Amino acid sequence: MNIQYYGDFCFKISTKPAGRATDDIVIWTDPLQKGSGLRSPQGQVDVVFLSHSDREEIQEMFKAETVVLDTPGEYAVKGISALGFRTFADAVNGVEKGQNTVFAFESEDIHLCYLGSLGHDLTPEVLEKLNDIDILFIPIGGSDTLDVKKAVDLVHKIEPRVVIPMHYKIAGLTLPLETEKAFCEALGNCPAGSVSKLNIKKKDIEEKKMEIILLERGV
Repeated sequence: MNIQYYGDFCFKISTKPAGRATDDIVIWTDPLQKGSGLRSPQGQVDVVFLSHSDREEIQEMFKAETVVLDTPGEYAVKGISALGFRTFADAVNGVEKGQNTVFAFESEDIHLCYLGSLGHDLTPEVLEKLNDIDILFIPIGGSDTLDVKKAVDLVHKIEPRVVIPMHYKIAGLTLPLETEKAFCEALGNCPAGSVSKLNIKKKDIEEKKMEIILLERGV
């Protein structure tokens, strides 16, 4: 599995759910909005997870055969199994910023959880279903999602093997967000630097515990 970060909530994940000799399935999460200052991935996209993005605004990016998942539910698409959980982008049941969908999905025996624009703590019912997460994508920039304390508390509740921060201040992004420094220091696991992309197999992460991996912005 290969994971690249394009800034804000946008990742490109290339995976082979059917085995090594098969073609890649390419997943995008929440493509970048106009005015963000950054550019979304280009090329093939098979599955898109939209946690909070407006589907109509970005529909033109996708081909007819692209599967777009933007609501809670249970899915099996192109060899990838996924669950979507109804949450909110604020702490007042969506009154201010609307709904958000948390996605948990699996490929190559790796269990991933993409929190999207989550703005509150997860309920015990949802946390119970996130009991063996290998890779957690979590917003850490504050402002309009989780603040540092809530983000760190949630990491401790989920206990993923790997933590990949998103939605924080990086070069080129015009949104008013905090950097990753406060989150890394609060979790007590600051990496020495960032990597351009993450190539990972299940065996690589079996012994890890809440290890932060910072990804450079893809181009």
